Amino acid sequence: MEREPMRIREGYLVKKGSMFNTWKPMWVVLLEDGIEFYKRKADNSPKGMIPLKGSSIHSPCQDFGKRMFVFKLTVAKQQDHFFQAAYLEERDAWVRDIKKAIHCIDGGQKFARKSTRKSIRLPETINLSALYLSMKDPEKGIKELKLEKDKRVFNHCFTGTCVIDWLVSSSSIRNRKEGLLLASSLLSEGYLQPAGDTSKAAAEGLSDTPFLDLSDAYYYFPDSGFFCEGYSSDDDVVLKEEFRGTIVKQGCLLKQGHRRKNWKVRKFVLRDDPAYLHYYDPAGGEEPLGAIHLRGCVVTAVEDMPDTKKYDADNILFEIITANEVHYYLQAASSTERTEWIKAIQSVSRTGK
Repeated sequence: MEREPMRIREGYLVKKGSMFNTWKPMWVVLLEDGIEFYKRKADNSPKGMIPLKGSSIHSPCQDFGKRMFVFKLTVAKQQDHFFQAAYLEERDAWVRDIKKAIHCIDGGQKFARKSTRKSIRLPETINLSALYLSMKDPEKGIKELKLEKDKRVFNHCFTGTCVIDWLVSSSSIRNRKEGLLLASSLLSEGYLQPAGDTSKAAAEGLSDTPFLDLSDAYYYFPDSGFFCEGYSSDDDVVLKEEFRGTIVKQGCLLKQGHRRKNWKVRKFVLRDDPAYLHYYDPAGGEEPLGAIHLRGCVVTAVEDMPDTKKYDADNILFEIITANEVHYYLQAASSTERTEWIKAIQSVSRTGK
């Protein structure tokens, strides 16, 4: 029986149409021998397939000045395919894996990620479910803490180093290298969740190991009541107790109206359960003016767009394309804030309900 190609990477990207200059969100799957793209993640059959044999990839791609983080894949028949990622690290991760896949095809090799696990074998007696319960034990388990990083406070959280320390002290492993393998298994099975950019980037394949034995890589138990407090530009704590466990980020952004195309300042609150970005009148009021459903959405940075003349001094814009292909344009106060919003929204779009 012929082996099915391995799935190397998958996720939402914005793809340019082959005939018209339209950009639409697609669920993209990188296989060992090609790239499949689907209209939605749940679809059973792809809308198209791009073979990688004889292809070349170009990044960064400056063919579209107003779109950031674009890369171009040129196939053997000299046909170009353009994809846009949400942020720099995501684009580079896709480009790196596609380059490696092409190199493996050309060299007749099997795709394999760089790993530190080659000489490590876990004891066959390890039971991840039982181990998870031990880790959560109120007396002898891993202590949940309040940790602060990058002007955010992570509650009911712990560091990667604490996890490996606990595994060593409980005699679950023989050394820290074995601990990385075990912790990575716990992460892949959902017993641990990444919190913060460092641990999330590793979990998405941007590091040698999915789990990091670092004091600034944060993790949490999925049923622990984890929540993150962010701070707005005036250092006001944005989390309210009644939303505990569901608010990921909030602050003020400029939003373009759908009908009049005018821009107004709105207070945005990002929740992961359900996955909505609610927006409010910044002058007050508990009832939201509207909400953007984020499940399955695509979010990308954009350099410029029509009807932005009133606020075009910085043009720190980003675009949310919902699963129903509704487009929302927002503007942050700085490029750093834009990146933070994009990463937060992208995370909620993948994991929120």
